[in-house]
Amino acid sequence: MSERSVSKQKSGKRWYSVQAPEQFDRAEIGETVAEEPQMVVGRTITTTLGDLVQDSGDNNTKLTFKITDVGSDTAYTEFIRYELTRDYLRSLVRRGASKIDASITVLTTDDHRVRIQPVAFTTKKADRSQEQAIRRIMIDQVHDAAEDRTFAELVEAVTEGHLSSAIYGEAKTIYPLRRVEVQKLTLEARPEEVAAEEETAVDVDEEEVAVEE
Repeated sequence: MSERSVSKQKSGKRWYSVQAPEQFDRAEIGETVAEEPQMVVGRTITTTLGDLVQDSGDNNTKLTFKITDVGSDTAYTEFIRYELTRDYLRSLVRRGASKIDASITVLTTDDHRVRIQPVAFTTKKADRSQEQAIRRIMIDQVHDAAEDRTFAELVEAVTEGHLSSAIYGEAKTIYPLRRVEVQKLTLEARPEEVAAEEETAVDVDEEEVAVEE
């Protein structure tokens, strides 16, 4: 009998294999332990994209998942955050060059509200108008990407580099770029949460609006 099995029996706790969602091929991303299954729900687990896809070149990207359901010995998750490591982002900064970033909140076709934060690094120092033009491209490209994608498809566009490539392709015509990345993607609200917010939004009654004469 394994050491862990003996420990498990003595403590009355149970180990659960944590699975990534279907969009990540249900890969095992870790283990967690609890006395009761419901104690596992709500926990988060962070891994690297490199570990998930077995490619060390992606170890600069962290993925966070939240446990939403538990089976007999398996915990199921949803994806909630994509983030580049601080060390990697620091390595991209160059003296005498510009770092241009933006934070954009969008709604996917399946009503997930997502915040995306792209960042661009120029070869030399860009002026203010060039920085503004590049930031405008970032905003437009993120909105375009969300306009015809589900949440899973938008996450795929980010993790596979399609969104950063689209921004780079257009923004490099404004000023030479060295690199474009999506530094963070965060799930801010699920469809049911978005719907609840819309239902509780207060509509102003026209009769209550003061009109100046």
